[in-house]
Amino acid sequence: MRQEVVRSDITVVGGGLAGVCAAVAAARLGRTVSLIQNRPVLGGNSSSEVRVWVCGATAHGTHRYARETGIMGEMFVENQYRNIDGNPYFWDLVVLEKVRTEKNISLFLNTDVHEVEAEGDENHRSIRSVTGWMMGSERRIRFESAMFLDCTGDGLVGFLAGAKYRIGREAKEEYNEDWASLVPDDITLGSTLLFYTKDAGHPVKYIPPGFAKDIMQTTIPMKRVIRSGDNGCAYWWIEWGGEIDTVHENERIRDELWSVIYGIWDYIKNSGKFDADHMTLEWVGSIPGKREFRRFIGDYVLNQNDIVAQREFEDRIAFGGWSIDLHPPQGMYSAESGSKHLHIDGVYHIPFRSLYSVNVNNLLMAGRNISASHVAFGTTRVMATCAVIGEAAGTGAALCVEKGITPRELHNSHLRELQQIMLRQDASIVGLRNEDPADLALQANVTASSTNTQLVVETPAETYPLKADVGLLLPVDPEIDGIELLVDAAEASMLKAELWSTGRGENYVPHALQTAATAQVGKGLKQWVKLNLSWKPAAPQNAFIIIKANETLALHLSGQPQSGVLAFVKGPRPIVSADLEDHQPHQPVIQWSMRSVARKPFCFRLLSQTKAFAPEKVVDGYSRPYAGPHLWSSAVVREGSPEWLELSWPKPVNVRTVHITFNDDVNEDLINLHHHRTPFEVIPELIKNYSVQVHANGDWITAAEGHNNHKRKQVHTLDSVIAADKLRIVADSTNGCSRAEIVEVRVYE
Repeated sequence: MRQEVVRSDITVVGGGLAGVCAAVAAARLGRTVSLIQNRPVLGGNSSSEVRVWVCGATAHGTHRYARETGIMGEMFVENQYRNIDGNPYFWDLVVLEKVRTEKNISLFLNTDVHEVEAEGDENHRSIRSVTGWMMGSERRIRFESAMFLDCTGDGLVGFLAGAKYRIGREAKEEYNEDWASLVPDDITLGSTLLFYTKDAGHPVKYIPPGFAKDIMQTTIPMKRVIRSGDNGCAYWWIEWGGEIDTVHENERIRDELWSVIYGIWDYIKNSGKFDADHMTLEWVGSIPGKREFRRFIGDYVLNQNDIVAQREFEDRIAFGGWSIDLHPPQGMYSAESGSKHLHIDGVYHIPFRSLYSVNVNNLLMAGRNISASHVAFGTTRVMATCAVIGEAAGTGAALCVEKGITPRELHNSHLRELQQIMLRQDASIVGLRNEDPADLALQANVTASSTNTQLVVETPAETYPLKADVGLLLPVDPEIDGIELLVDAAEASMLKAELWSTGRGENYVPHALQTAATAQVGKGLKQWVKLNLSWKPAAPQNAFIIIKANETLALHLSGQPQSGVLAFVKGPRPIVSADLEDHQPHQPVIQWSMRSVARKPFCFRLLSQTKAFAPEKVVDGYSRPYAGPHLWSSAVVREGSPEWLELSWPKPVNVRTVHITFNDDVNEDLINLHHHRTPFEVIPELIKNYSVQVHANGDWITAAEGHNNHKRKQVHTLDSVIAADKLRIVADSTNGCSRAEIVEVRVYE
């Protein structure tokens, strides 16, 4: 046996998406990191070993402008570019390369940490080291660091260190949560195994193993949807173990799940109820995807009321948006629906105080083990949310090491610095403004070759009968003074519309009625009909226009998306089965769906000019949509005529590093595996070819170039510092968008 000691600034235990993002975030800030994973691949439940979709704040398209940015966002966009069909092995490579690109990370795969050395009393403890066994290599490795991150999911490191934690459900009275149990218990969400099928192209027989269950003798066929063509996460409901110990009974849970999977396949293949003669099993999981075990206690316990109220924590460092999604304790055998969902009006915020231990001074946690109640955990547990929490924890750990302080001290004395660094790194935070004093762009005057000042979508692609209310969301900056809609009328009728505010900058549902209008429509096709909707809010924000149902009328959908504009259709969300999931369709984000009209706005003309896409938006401090799109958009790009954005200063400034954030349409719901297929490899709004030019000593110099860009953010470090009074980003081409668009520019010495 080899005995080794590895010393680094930070040790991250757990190589799921939370651990990966934590390690990468800390490494990018100059800290040395040991990343330890007890499996041969990274990615945790998203890896090829388990194959769970990476769900997050978009909630599969339920929430608007909610896709994660930062490190998780980079992986979403990269996977779309490399792996449009969702091959699970290619996803493994995307995650692995994200880690291996960082020279400050030392990666230890197949290394199981099971020893922790900690000291101190019950209320004030510190971890000195963790020790792991590298399977297959006979190496016993002791890891020593100043800071430790428990990203194990099950919370083993914190448990062995003596960190305070909870398992199971709190009583309703503890946090006054509507969805909590009347009495506390140790019930958790269960674990799941998945399987893949394929059409072999010829008859394939199936003889079930002796341990396969006859599912007709269970409650499964009564309450679950089974189809021969489904596979993977379509069978998320194959869940069990919530009433027992999901960790210590892991082997028993796996065996039970196997018996059901092979029994379901026997039912599909041999019952005669399905067209499955040519179908065969391609892959069956062997590692249960765990949902819940220990949840550590931090300085704050996030609860249901915080989620529903979208509480704007002063120390917010990430956001989520998945519904509060709780499952019955009996899992697949339950007579209840497979899950129940409580959606909120928009994304919610996660505080830094829920990311560090209340009693272990140098322990941060990220993933499904953060400080949250069982009910709140019902939403924070999904992997993309775990990932953005991981980025925040890794950033916090890096700053703690740099300053020689604890996470609590970081929160109390350096919170603004933590948040500003995260914004600089493009992390997933909503509603906070860039106030970095080192960012020279904030001092610049910004102009452009052209600007989109007329908000119109005029090219029709298909008609849309007004059988139900529909919605149109668009930015109001500074006002709206009339709108025209393209209408077909089978007979003379009245077109009615209402204009609503959305209530919060991160919400995209009607909140408060501001005004209404009615217009006479004569019989005829493709008529531009004016509605006298006028509104000038105190500050720029979005308007949600409801066009009322009228079966004699039809609107026109365009095939050309417009940044800052979304279309909606009102109606209950289509559900796979009324017995399978309870989505409570009365909730606003469920009532107003954009799935069927994504990237297809209704044809309209805003009659007043807009400042929503002015050049100065790139330095207004926001790098995500929030009460408006917050980006510069040019007029329509003409071939051979590049568009440019220019920053200028009264006196020359020293330019060394330029950050450019392009528009990757965070409303587009990307996925890592096979839930759905987005048709383009590269987000069309991204600028494809561009150059960075600086004006020094009276001459324009090309300081950097980007070719075939498919990424949201690019950072260009110049060969040397240049004293420049102007800087231009020249866009030569896009990936399909008719306009050049830039979200944010930062300039550093």
